[in-house]
Amino acid sequence: MPGNRKSGLLALGGIALAALLAVLGHLEVNDDLNPWSLTVSDFAVSDRGGVIDAAMVVLAAASVVLLSALRRAGVRRPARVLLVTWAAGLLVSAVIPTNEPGTAMGTAAYLHRYASVVAFLVLPAAGWLLAGSLGGRAAGWLRVLALTSLLLAGAMVWTAYPGDRVLIGLAERLLILAEVALLAVVAATLIHRPARRVTPVRGA
Repeated sequence: MPGNRKSGLLALGGIALAALLAVLGHLEVNDDLNPWSLTVSDFAVSDRGGVIDAAMVVLAAASVVLLSALRRAGVRRPARVLLVTWAAGLLVSAVIPTNEPGTAMGTAAYLHRYASVVAFLVLPAAGWLLAGSLGGRAAGWLRVLALTSLLLAGAMVWTAYPGDRVLIGLAERLLILAEVALLAVVAATLIHRPARRVTPVRGA
C-alpha cells in the first residue's frame, strides 16, 4: 500500500538521520569524554541542545511515523501503545537533561534516567509483539533483536550498580544499536506490507 511504503521510507530516513546526528555529536564533544565509560546522556548534557538531543527527537519522530502504517497493517493496539511509550520516553530524555558527569543527581536527572529506562525496556517488548503481527522473515530478526536488547539492558543495569559503571558507555551504545536496528527492521518490513483487508459481511 502506498501509505505504508511512504511511512516506512520516511521512518527509515529519520532513523538514518538520527544515527548520523548521533555520530556527529560524538565527534563534536570534548575529547576528555570517554565513550566507553560515559553514557550518551553524559555526552548530550555536555552539549545541551546540540545534535545528540536533536538525534533523540528525530528518532522519536521516526518511531511515531510508523504508527499509522502499523495500524493499517493490522498490528494490534498493545504493540502500538508500547511504541508510543518508547517514543515518549525518548522525547522526555531529550528534553530533560541528566546531571553533569561527577555531580549529584537532581530531580531532572532522575526523570531523565527513568524515562530512558522505560524507553529501553518497552521497545524490546514492542518488537516481540510486532514479530508475531508482522510475521515472515522479519519475525526472526525482531525476536533476535528484542532478546539482544534485553540482554544488553541487563548488562547496563549490572554495570550501573554492582559493576561500578565499568564499560557502561559501551553497553549502552550496543543497546542503542540493537534497538535502532529493531526499528529499522520494522520500517523496512512496512514498506512492502499491504494494509489489512476487511472482508465485508454478506447481507449486511
